[in-house]
Amino acid sequence: MIDVQGLHKSFGELHVLRGIDFHVEPGEVVVLIGASGSGKSTLLRCLNCLEIPNRGTITLDGEAIDVQRSDLNRARQKVGMVFQQFNLFPHRTVLENIIEAPVHVKKEKRDAAIQTARMILSQVGLADKEASYPSQLSGGQQQRVAIARALAMQPQAMLFDEPTSALDPELVGEVLAVMKELARLGMTMVVVTHEMGFAREVADRVIFMADGVIAEEGTPEQIFEAPQEQKTQDFLRAVRQI
Repeated sequence: MIDVQGLHKSFGELHVLRGIDFHVEPGEVVVLIGASGSGKSTLLRCLNCLEIPNRGTITLDGEAIDVQRSDLNRARQKVGMVFQQFNLFPHRTVLENIIEAPVHVKKEKRDAAIQTARMILSQVGLADKEASYPSQLSGGQQQRVAIARALAMQPQAMLFDEPTSALDPELVGEVLAVMKELARLGMTMVVVTHEMGFAREVADRVIFMADGVIAEEGTPEQIFEAPQEQKTQDFLRAVRQI
């Protein structure tokens, strides 16, 4: 589904990604862990063409993304993205937020987009909130709307960039529950998170990033129970003390 070879990304003098080789199989859940500044979020943004790599190749569903010639908007439609902040349109209802992209980007008929949106709202447990505005929702509900909005574009993969980090602790579980259900249904997912319990339970593969490279990867059991690299051991030890 996703294949990355030799990916480099710099911001001025800061070399953030230093030669990333990375792949995700269809239906696989890959969780990226690592300290802040290790390059996790930048990798996600490159996968969604929000950042343009300096070197390397990205292939989505068998199609190489040529940033000079590709239709980047079409490439972005293949992968949904959920951010730390919800980024909902405050002046539009939940339903209007969800149908915006299908109607205006994919040119779907409004009635069909509404039908799909209502089905997805039911899936994320918000069927009764379609007429609400973002300000009337809790943070957890807003993030579930953001997930529904991404799903409405019918992506082939979903990218999550620390989707629970802006939430109060008591609201984290409801968002993780939606993500677990997506994984159960076979959605291809790449997740940046500090929720180690989620990584243990849901991930097919865990990747530890440090200093812009993939330092170690393996099954949750391999990474959490028997990490081989000293940097991985130090990171997990620090996380467990928090």
